[in-house]
Amino acid sequence: MALSKAESGLFEEAAASLTGMLWRAELAVEEIPAPQRIAPFSVAISADVESDGVDVGQGRLILLHDPAGNPAWDGTFRCVTFARANVDHAMVVDPLLADVGWSWLEDALQGRGARYVAPSGTVTAVSSKAFGSMEGDPDRAEVEIRASWTPLIDSGTAIVPHVEAWQDLLCMVAGLPVLPEGVVPIPLHRTPRRRR
Repeated sequence: MALSKAESGLFEEAAASLTGMLWRAELAVEEIPAPQRIAPFSVAISADVESDGVDVGQGRLILLHDPAGNPAWDGTFRCVTFARANVDHAMVVDPLLADVGWSWLEDALQGRGARYVAPSGTVTAVSSKAFGSMEGDPDRAEVEIRASWTPLIDSGTAIVPHVEAWQDLLCMVAGLPVLPEGVVPIPLHRTPRRRR
């Protein structure tokens, strides 16, 4: 199927806005290979979250675009995310953790004024204890959020609030406070890799 210049141009603008973001100093972000079979257009980034030199979380964000639309998305764009962080062991057994984890996503999107429809996802809490020859390994507790939503955008720059919300989500999951209003992230000079 041949795509119009407007259709491909909107995605290219959105991809450039995503990969050209200014990130918080705690995030190390890079462009990664995007899935090729889900949609005609896609771009993906991954992030490691650090606090005081310690890796406290990871995440990925994929932006998909199908100009023909997708009934499951209720639109032509789709944001897909994965966020994981170590948490206190007491949090893993808290029955409200899943609800709180989901509210982090909703709060991040609302806080950035990101317009969207059709959100879906899961929140998983995992606790692990090592035994046998691995007995010396520390116990681990993690929370993992997998989610997707359809951003309502009519220009490439309209994706920015969604990407900022993703940044906020990663930081909330990793236990870092959201930047106060008016505080600007430090610009990091990276050479983005283009996907295709």
